Amino acid sequence: MNNIPKVKVGIVAVSRDCFPEPLSVNRRKALVEAYAKKYDAADIYECPVCIVESEIHMVQALEDIKKAGCNALCVYLGNFGPEIAETLLAKHFDGPKMFVAAAEESGDNLVGGRGDAYCGMLNASYNLKLRSVKAYIPEYPVGDAEDCADMIHEFLPIARAVIGLSKLKIISFGPRPLNFLACNAPIQQLYNLGVEIEENSELDLFEAYNKHADDPRIPEVVKDMEAELGEGNRKPEILPKLAQYELTLLDWVEAHKGYREYVTIAGKCWPAFQTQFGFVPCYVNSRLAGRGIPVSCEVDIYGALSEFIGTCISEDAVTLLDINNTVPKDMYKESIEGKFPYTLKDTFMGFHCGNTCSRKLAFCSMKYQFIMARSLPEEVTQGTLEGDIAPGDITFYRLQSTADCKLRAYVAQGEILPVATKSFGSIGVFAIPEMGRFYRHVLIEKNYPHHGAVAFGHYGKALYEVFKYIGVEVDEIGFNQPKGMLYKTENPFA
Repeated sequence: MNNIPKVKVGIVAVSRDCFPEPLSVNRRKALVEAYAKKYDAADIYECPVCIVESEIHMVQALEDIKKAGCNALCVYLGNFGPEIAETLLAKHFDGPKMFVAAAEESGDNLVGGRGDAYCGMLNASYNLKLRSVKAYIPEYPVGDAEDCADMIHEFLPIARAVIGLSKLKIISFGPRPLNFLACNAPIQQLYNLGVEIEENSELDLFEAYNKHADDPRIPEVVKDMEAELGEGNRKPEILPKLAQYELTLLDWVEAHKGYREYVTIAGKCWPAFQTQFGFVPCYVNSRLAGRGIPVSCEVDIYGALSEFIGTCISEDAVTLLDINNTVPKDMYKESIEGKFPYTLKDTFMGFHCGNTCSRKLAFCSMKYQFIMARSLPEEVTQGTLEGDIAPGDITFYRLQSTADCKLRAYVAQGEILPVATKSFGSIGVFAIPEMGRFYRHVLIEKNYPHHGAVAFGHYGKALYEVFKYIGVEVDEIGFNQPKGMLYKTENPFA
């Protein structure tokens, strides 16, 4: 995927001038060695210029890690550390930063070898707040070399998302469809996040599409689609149009991303799209998502934003689904009860017309859009990629500026069950512990739309940290609270 950042973390060790400098030097070396043994050494850069003890050292270290191409920073408290210099380093570094601290190494060396970084982390956090500097501090930010190496590795997906947002442009086409106020998108918060947005008309897109008629690249794209679909290629006559549309979008991205490095798209797909273009764009959307360029449906700008965050964190395709319908009681009793540890209210179906990447489906085939075909000729609704979504771990999440223009988010981990959906579209039977309560007291209570982003794996920890880092207030990050932990709006007598 070339639409997400590659992170390189500069590790800068610090030392208070009344502590032995070798404590930080040796502990930094041990940290770097521990990381290289367990992870990819290319992820990190050891700043060799100096141990930061003063503001002058801070400037030297800052210049060195910039020269080395670092786009993320780890301030490593090898000992107590100089609270002013180390937080100035974070303040002047343009990128995500984290702070970790060294644990003591031996009970036999608690005189000359005691570093007091446990204490130093308190002062560092206090000074970060004084300077209004955002930094990631792990849940327990103190450890030995191996522990801190793990913390840095957990920081990578967080840093990818933060860097990605700072260099992202969202390209949208058309206003939301009629009766889609739920996907309202106050854009002030996009600018607050550092995201650019380019809003275009459907007519602009239609003109660009028509200009791609007879594009010589179309046959090659059709061939690639045929290979991907295999036996599921049930609408071969529509592939040239879909290939033409895919090339239109990719060329638009290259021509319009400007100074931004990363792009996601919020696309229009109905009601006039089908009759004018002659197809639906679902399959093309799924293919771009598979390349790391998420395309949200129904001009869902914050859906596209959410998908991009998940792509950065997971380094994998994500999808956008309706939190759609309940699982029938007879289906629950037949396929779920007694086989999985979920109540009926823990389950639901996530659905969309056909936008999920083929490699995330248990099986797939090209079909027509069943709902749209109720009121339109079937031939103009072709282009969906239908199939049950493959079972496995998932994270359902969303970042949203709600109707009051406040930034909110939610995260819930669960799984897709190996249960046949017996339905249509890109669809799966989802199970999230305490989903019924979460649905009522987060999704409904906090005014979220019906679209949720889905990452394929458990990424709740990283998502939660990203949302905190970019400024979502902790009280506004919803999650599926366990039994016995009441939501603020939950009736204790219910």
